[in-house]
Amino acid sequence: MRLPPTSHDQISALARNIRLLLLDVDGVLTDGTIAMTANGEAAKPFFVRDGSAMVWAQKAGIEIGLLSGRTSDATTARAAELKITMVIQGESDKRAAFERLAAAQGLAAREIAYMGDDLPDLPVLVRAGLSGAPADACAEVRQRVHYVTQAPGGRGAVREFIELILRGRGDWDALVRNHLA
Repeated sequence: MRLPPTSHDQISALARNIRLLLLDVDGVLTDGTIAMTANGEAAKPFFVRDGSAMVWAQKAGIEIGLLSGRTSDATTARAAELKITMVIQGESDKRAAFERLAAAQGLAAREIAYMGDDLPDLPVLVRAGLSGAPADACAEVRQRVHYVTQAPGGRGAVREFIELILRGRGDWDALVRNHLA
């Protein structure tokens, strides 16, 4: 078991390497609930501040990707809205998908951050250069990541993790100044 860094300086050092943030969807970008309509379509609530943070990360030069074990039209639509083109859905072997994506993008594992919340995410979380989990992730995940957010999945956990990365890279203050200008 990898022990996560305990200091802010260690996490900041890892954040400086990040070029891609890969996110699980259900339980990370959503609260993990799936509403089904009468005709069987799935609807998922996405938190607007998580979306805003993904846009900020992209503007700071961090690619965003989604890696989900489920396939959902709602995920496809949200990714399109946020101009996220790296979307892998219906993937049961997340580690294999992570390795393919890293190779295709020419990235080392240390250049990829990943946020997940459940056991299928563990193979990627222990491989990623910087790993995070929402406050309500399962215990086995929370014990093995670099950072556990204060916010639960679907309620600002992604926003919090992105802020951590942007602060570690030294990009946060400029982002705030740009919003004040």
